[in-house]
Amino acid sequence: MKKLIQYTCLLALSIILLQACKKDNYIVGGSLHNPKYNGTTYEYLHTNRLFDTLLIVIDKLGMKDEINANNTTFFAPTNYCFNNYVKQIVQERKRIQQNDENLVVNFNDLDLNSLRDSIRAYIFPGRIVLDSLDKNGKMITAMDGEQRLVRSIEDPSVNVGGTNFTDLPKYLFLTKIYGTRDPDNLDSLKLIPDSQKDETSIIQTSGIITNNGVLHVMSNYHILTFAKLPK
Repeated sequence: MKKLIQYTCLLALSIILLQACKKDNYIVGGSLHNPKYNGTTYEYLHTNRLFDTLLIVIDKLGMKDEINANNTTFFAPTNYCFNNYVKQIVQERKRIQQNDENLVVNFNDLDLNSLRDSIRAYIFPGRIVLDSLDKNGKMITAMDGEQRLVRSIEDPSVNVGGTNFTDLPKYLFLTKIYGTRDPDNLDSLKLIPDSQKDETSIIQTSGIITNNGVLHVMSNYHILTFAKLPK
């Protein structure tokens, strides 16, 4: 878990930023969209090439029904999330293990069966929406059996007086807890080794309502499984 100032840095890095300024809309890429999609979560994923890799995994593992389960929330990882995992985690691990800095690993080299629980880590029972959360967040158990912290943070960098916002825009964050939840105090956080610090990702698109639940989209900078960079 990071301090609020660190969250602000993450916001600046995000390719597509969500801004939840209206309850009847979601924002992506600077344009307002109707949040309601007349179809299942799985069907929505097919409308955007950003989820091509995810769909390959879902179909290979036969997880369509889990994605489409009634009254569920899915935080969908994008193609970039999978690529980050392959190149930054799997490839680097194998390079270290085999002492070969030129070794190349591609998506096709993955054992997709090993990713079943990794996908379930992004599926939650119930409907998780931005307006139901605050900066303290909620610990919610994902379908892989592990708890995740889900919370919303206001963006303090926005000058409300110079915009059409009446309130500071809020951003949704998903955090994997390593051990115990990180303290908010920066001085206390510095005492925790990087290997034991929580991993937090911003949600780049939030609040898509499908016929079976809610869909959020992980940041393109997110690494699948919340894996830490090997050292």
